[in-house]
Amino acid sequence: MTSPVLELSRVSKSFGAARALIDVDLAVHPREVVAVVGDNGAGKSTLAGVLAGVYPPDAGEMRVDGEPVRFADPGAARARGIATVFQELALCDNLDVVENLFLGHEPVRGALLDEIAMERRAWELLDQLGASVPSVRVPVAALTGGQRRTVAIARGLLGDPRVVVLDEPTASLGIRQTAELLNLVERLRERGHSVVFVSHATSDVQAVADRIVVLRLGRVNGEFEADAATSEDLLAAMTGARPVRRGGGR
Repeated sequence: MTSPVLELSRVSKSFGAARALIDVDLAVHPREVVAVVGDNGAGKSTLAGVLAGVYPPDAGEMRVDGEPVRFADPGAARARGIATVFQELALCDNLDVVENLFLGHEPVRGALLDEIAMERRAWELLDQLGASVPSVRVPVAALTGGQRRTVAIARGLLGDPRVVVLDEPTASLGIRQTAELLNLVERLRERGHSVVFVSHATSDVQAVADRIVVLRLGRVNGEFEADAATSEDLLAAMTGARPVRRGGGR
């Protein structure tokens, strides 16, 4: 069994009187897709925010390669190899693909932006993901929902992160675009990235995950090996219909 690249141990987070996460344990191993599923209000987005460095935990510990870490902001998380793509994507519709990928991190050659290097790197990232876009110079507003998510994920790959956190990546996508997104997740794993796939769509995560962790009311209420878990197992854990069931680690 390989050592986890990322671990949470008894992590809790509250917003005033609302307890969003309570004693959450999570381990992510190299080249592993770990799905985190749960109903609305289960704490999924808060967990993504903690991993991204948006929310500091109130209690518990986060470790990268076994070393305790505490992220002051998303930049600190990225510096330790954790990139997060949130559901909102945070893309600028009026800018093209290249401008969105490198916004705030543009390479320069002398006093000018290195447009050639940016275009080359943009195509490299999109090719790695098997993405299909008409041009890296088309405005993001002209892309489909699936293409926009791919651009956001490609932006997250700048700096070659070890862990990619995807917050509800298939939300609002059609059947074809969802299939393309799931293929993209498999490509990330094949290229050596670990993936935390945060979603409420159990059928989507079952298609690509190695392990599935269920959150319910801020707590871990089940952990399953994906190839052994049924939809009934996941639904029962999400609703609290059955006692906690835990699967083996990797």
